[in-house]
Amino acid sequence: MQAGAPQYWFPKKYADFVQRLRVPCGFLLLATFAWFSQPTPLSMMVGLPVSFLGLLLRGWAAGHLAKNRELAASGPYAYMRNPLYAGTLITASGIVIASQSLWLVLIFAAVFLLVYLPAIELEEQHLRTIFPNYADYAARVNRFLPFSKWTNGATKFSWPLYTRNEEWKASLGFMLAAAWLGLKCWLL
Repeated sequence: MQAGAPQYWFPKKYADFVQRLRVPCGFLLLATFAWFSQPTPLSMMVGLPVSFLGLLLRGWAAGHLAKNRELAASGPYAYMRNPLYAGTLITASGIVIASQSLWLVLIFAAVFLLVYLPAIELEEQHLRTIFPNYADYAARVNRFLPFSKWTNGATKFSWPLYTRNEEWKASLGFMLAAAWLGLKCWLL
């Protein structure tokens, strides 16, 4: 590895393998969620707003992301490198809170650590190869926490990008999960 090159936590072969598992893991998580969730009105009042905040972050990010065409450095990308993944984590955390299941906490945490983190590293490697200024951006902007601000991106939110990135699917998934929790809560 070159001097000054980034150090990665996961071997590339592993990251390539789990990158392909993200969608099947989503279906497995859905089945696990349906089985283990034990919502109450209180857990839903706490968890669903948390999920909604994650969806807002994802939507904001999707409206600034022109995949593989330009470095996303405006909107939430000015504050964190991975707002879509951070939004996914916040959305999933809210669903887990609403579900009130320790099993779901453990399963969702394991999937994020073992599947999503390697996928994030793989994407960052890809971005380093296609955008020459990514290394500077990554050195200044934290991966998940908004502790800094990148000032070179002034692009406004774009509804066409939001639509092209199919972010409506995350909202649909949230609504289905919330409906399931409501149904399960009502039937208990």
